Parts: sequence; structure tokens; C-alpha cells
Amino acid sequence: MTFIYNKQSMKERRQTLRNSVPKAESILWAQLKNKRLYGYKFRRQYSAGPYVIDFYCPKLKLAIEIDGPSHIGQEAYDQERQIFIEQFGIKFLRFNNRDIFQNIGGVIEAICSKFQ
Repeated sequence: MTFIYNKQSMKERRQTLRNSVPKAESILWAQLKNKRLYGYKFRRQYSAGPYVIDFYCPKLKLAIEIDGPSHIGQEAYDQERQIFIEQFGIKFLRFNNRDIFQNIGGVIEAICSKFQ
């Protein structure tokens, strides 16, 4: 298999996304960073092929996407992206901003359900 993760050609894009984090992603990142969730390491703005994943846990092969206003009208693109990422055995969880703002506990519970 060719090298598809965190390609050097995507580095600038990943850095730009990390430096302009939406509020919902910032809230979730506070829960995931520094192995706070049962010792699992999550990475922020991790690339797989030509796509950037909001959060990724390599050990679980778990991608987490937060759909905010920038995803409105991009459902077909998001689906294509998810299919591409899942072909490498990566599980995918998708939440929207409202989930993060109104039910962060439920979001964390959904993520933890993938640990088993």
C-alpha cells in the first residue's frame, strides 16, 4: 500500500486548519488531547490521502468529524471523502456543532463505545 497518511504535501493545509479551529472542535479537542480519554492518543487535523480528518486515533483507526457551517451543501463531497477514508479500515464518527455544544457527554460516550 502506498503512503497515504500525513503526506508532506498536505502539511501547510493541516497547519492552517489547526490555526483556525472552530469553537466546537476546540471543545472536543479539550476532551481528547493529552490522552485524556482512557489513555488513547488522538491527533488533530490528520490527513488521509487528499483529505484532512478533524480528529484521528491511530490505535483504534477511528476518524471523528465535526460538521459545522462549512459542511452545509457539501454532503456529496463529505460522503465521497468518508468512503475513501473507510476503505483503509478506518471507522468514522460524525457529529455536528449542536451535538458538541448541547450534548458533549453524549459525544464522548459515542466515542468511548468505539473503544471495545
